[in-house]
Amino acid sequence: MAADAQGFPVTRPPAGVARSARGARDLAVLDARVSGCRACLRLVAWREEVARVKRASFRDEDYWGRPVPGLGPADARIAVVGLAPAAHGGNRTGRVFTGDRSGDWIFAALWRAGLASQPTSTHVGDGLELTGVRVAAAVRCAPPDNAPTPAERDTCSPWLARELALLPDLRVAVVLGGFGWTALWPVLAGAGYVLPRPRPAFGHGVEVTVSGPRGELTLLGSYHVSQQNTFTGRLTEPMLDAVLARATELAGTGGAHEGESGPPRP
Repeated sequence: MAADAQGFPVTRPPAGVARSARGARDLAVLDARVSGCRACLRLVAWREEVARVKRASFRDEDYWGRPVPGLGPADARIAVVGLAPAAHGGNRTGRVFTGDRSGDWIFAALWRAGLASQPTSTHVGDGLELTGVRVAAAVRCAPPDNAPTPAERDTCSPWLARELALLPDLRVAVVLGGFGWTALWPVLAGAGYVLPRPRPAFGHGVEVTVSGPRGELTLLGSYHVSQQNTFTGRLTEPMLDAVLARATELAGTGGAHEGESGPPRP
């Protein structure tokens, strides 16, 4: 497998994504392969253009400008699945949900739930560590207008499928937004989970349990931590905290920080 200038294995056609993902023996190998993916030409062009032009406030920074891998340990019992990296967030910092307002929300909530070592995520090397949770995106490249196409979603899905497969203790998936909810169903079907028919519609607080080769997996829906939801009050901190409290209850992990807002862990 050829490598790019930074040493990441390069994957180009969609069929190559499936082969490369299946062959990743652990999360470290998977993360490296994700970082070298060039399968979606529109997304490659956009993410690299953003990294060249930059936002004025970040003009002195070196942008990551490539796909963004997941974050969190292999023994995670909870997965949090978002939509895609932000152009000047994960596409800049190289870490999922890091360096933008959405990240401010999700990592503060994970900290309150006892799943993160600190409530902020600003840059790689800032000391953030996750416990019991793995955070990833359905699409790994920043898309124009925050809107991946269905074809891009499907091309990227083997990365998510393999990532979930490499979490042997996984019991709960918190899905942020309708796009991630739609993206996750074919991934679970391919992994051998028995899915309900009709498939449950997305909604905040929706809870669905499916059975598969490694036992039961519970999906919890939450509105996405995008600014259009958090600024308008459609998603509030107590709403997000309640979903994560339910996730830690089901997974038997976490533990809310005392004195912080949000419900205590049952």
